[in-house]
Amino acid sequence: METEVQEKTVKLSLRKGVFFPPWLLLVAMVVVSLTNGEAFMAGLNTVTNWILGNFAWAFNLTTLACVITVIMVYFSPLGKVRIGGSKARPMMRFIDLVWITLCTTIAAGILFWACAEPLYHMYAPAAVEGVEAGTAGSALFAMKTMFLEWTWSPYAIYTVATLIFAFVFYNMNQSYSMGSALVPVFGEKVKKYNGVVDVICLFALVAGMAASLGTGTMTIGGGIEKVFGIKSDPAAWGVIIAVIVTTFIISSISGIMKGIRLLSSINAKVYMVLLLFLFVFGPTAFMLNFSVESWGAYIQDFFKLSLMTGDVFQDSWAKNWPIFYWCNWLAWTPITAVFLGKILRGYTIKDAIKCNFVIPAIFSTIWMGLFATASIYYELNGAGMYDILTNKGTEAVVYAVFDQLPLAMIVIPFYLFIVFISFVTASDSNTNAMAGLCTSGITQDEQESPAWLKIVWGISIALMTWLLISFAGIDGIKAASNLGGFPNMFLIIIMIIGLWKLSHNPKKYDVHKEDYDSSGRPIESPRLPVEKE
Repeated sequence: METEVQEKTVKLSLRKGVFFPPWLLLVAMVVVSLTNGEAFMAGLNTVTNWILGNFAWAFNLTTLACVITVIMVYFSPLGKVRIGGSKARPMMRFIDLVWITLCTTIAAGILFWACAEPLYHMYAPAAVEGVEAGTAGSALFAMKTMFLEWTWSPYAIYTVATLIFAFVFYNMNQSYSMGSALVPVFGEKVKKYNGVVDVICLFALVAGMAASLGTGTMTIGGGIEKVFGIKSDPAAWGVIIAVIVTTFIISSISGIMKGIRLLSSINAKVYMVLLLFLFVFGPTAFMLNFSVESWGAYIQDFFKLSLMTGDVFQDSWAKNWPIFYWCNWLAWTPITAVFLGKILRGYTIKDAIKCNFVIPAIFSTIWMGLFATASIYYELNGAGMYDILTNKGTEAVVYAVFDQLPLAMIVIPFYLFIVFISFVTASDSNTNAMAGLCTSGITQDEQESPAWLKIVWGISIALMTWLLISFAGIDGIKAASNLGGFPNMFLIIIMIIGLWKLSHNPKKYDVHKEDYDSSGRPIESPRLPVEKE
């Protein structure tokens, strides 16, 4: 067994039972949407409305449970466990882990929604709030919502799945499959269903990834129209998607240590520059004051907001916004966790929580605290942000915010660049993970799947994305996300239970028994130097 793990020349082969079912289902959806688009959307909406109507409460409870679980794990004995054992050497520096996590999860989404979404909430607040649309009260509600949807809760979802995959893969020597994450709950017998679990996760991610790539494409399209006057329409979107997909396929083929790490580092630094620019030239005092005030309101109403369904008020706001986001994050989570989990070798569970939960959530809080409040400020001061939203679309609002700042014609192309890099990075990492799940022979040392498989998934997702945004728009994007998140919710619930079991007695499951004392408590070990590339 040891010889096999250390062997560098590993025979890789296609897991046909994992690759073909979700891929053929994807192809079928494309064909149906082309031949009968209206019927396709009607069917998709029927299914998603049923999901949201019957399981809104479950999505809310699952997301809240993720937040509680991550905090519990951090302070539990499991937090001191080193992923891969005390002799495991990290694949990369901690800062690189942070950049990759930040740029491969929700950061792409904050570029699209940070300025536009608070305006939706200002002018259509939840009924339970009892505030008048377009007022200071609705602005405060909007900011509470932005913090809820884009900071601690979504990153908790990702972190739960990432932690358990990293532990079962490196510390339990389980196979490279999302199904392995279920072993702590169901035992070894569940491994015979690994293929089924991977199929579910792959299809869910395809839906979620198409949704995310769609929003990115529309954002870039809006920026190109603004700067160059080229109309943002299906033809332009097709070109944009082709460029994004070609870039992330090339990056994915180059591997984690080259393409993805490099892109993430560039991406994160550009984020910082843009934040600094807005902080210096935007309405600084208002942004700081309102951010702090709304953060306090968010903390005060955290449980109320997290568990809201709106049914008693016959209000669909919660299902259209936070619950939609829970679905979206859940669609992405398992596959993203496979990628993020496999690069955590050599770090402790506490380290993993810091780079997957704490630091990204703080960054998103700062981002929303500046961009969302800036958008609200300009709207309250007569800049007509909401009119731009309703007349020109969601993607136009961020450019309207930049128009209020100096050097707009320089900043907007700069912003377009980071949108492009963000979506390349996110798609890059997930294509890498998708191809890995479809490959037999992935080990702790041999972690790259065949290049042709990454190309097939990249092209397939690109086609699905173009069809969604061309024929279904934002509504189609939301429906696809809901569809993808539903089955994954049940997987996450099992993972939450698994993490609680591991936290209670990590030694029982860990193959590295030498890393524990006689009482079963993890022995703290020093972090080894990063392995040479």
